[in-house]
Amino acid sequence: MKFEAILFDCDGVLVDSEPITNGVLCTMLNEAGWAISPAECMRVFIGKTVRSEAARIAAHTGRPLTDAWMAAFYARRNARLEAELQAIEGAVEAVRAVHARLQGRIACASGADRFKVEMQLDKVGLAPYFAGRIFSGHEMPATKPAPDVYLAAAAAVGVPPARCLVVEDTVTGVAAGVAAGATVVGYSPSPVGHGSPAALRAAGAVHVMADMGELPALLDGGTLHGLAQTRHTGAA
Repeated sequence: MKFEAILFDCDGVLVDSEPITNGVLCTMLNEAGWAISPAECMRVFIGKTVRSEAARIAAHTGRPLTDAWMAAFYARRNARLEAELQAIEGAVEAVRAVHARLQGRIACASGADRFKVEMQLDKVGLAPYFAGRIFSGHEMPATKPAPDVYLAAAAAVGVPPARCLVVEDTVTGVAAGVAAGATVVGYSPSPVGHGSPAALRAAGAVHVMADMGELPALLDGGTLHGLAQTRHTGAA
């Protein structure tokens, strides 16, 4: 099967934002009274919205998660991203290649808020490739791991989810792509952690890339189809 569209996550797939965002969040949680380490903060929050963990935050800080605290977090996060954000290595070239090959049938489907997604894509020079096809989980009935944002993205490019390739770097995101009925490939430059190759495969990714430069070659789908069949039958 040849894929007719690619649907990208944003954070950790197109832009190297997660260490920056996590660093701001970890600092602010410590300031609020939760002595959480950077590694634990990443484990708890990667692939999730901060608000989805409001009860956990309140339990550790002794105070509710307020709109004012979230506004301060967004402001500090955005300032750091504006100053420091870089594209994932090879992502710009990969997006440019598949955008041309698929005649523009690509979309960005993120669990983050729209301002963050659009600002990040613009900063690294990717915004023109996704113009009019950027989707935020904050604007859906349910965000990842629900499939809503990927279903919306597939509808926007006019391709059934079953003929879409999703690129994700977290277990939460892989689950969303699988639930949408798409074929999911993972991106993981690290062999350990929440987004490790083993974790992404366990969540349903049929293949995991360590290099975004692999992506254009996956469009023909032959290798991925074989891997998907192997997973389905349980063959070794």
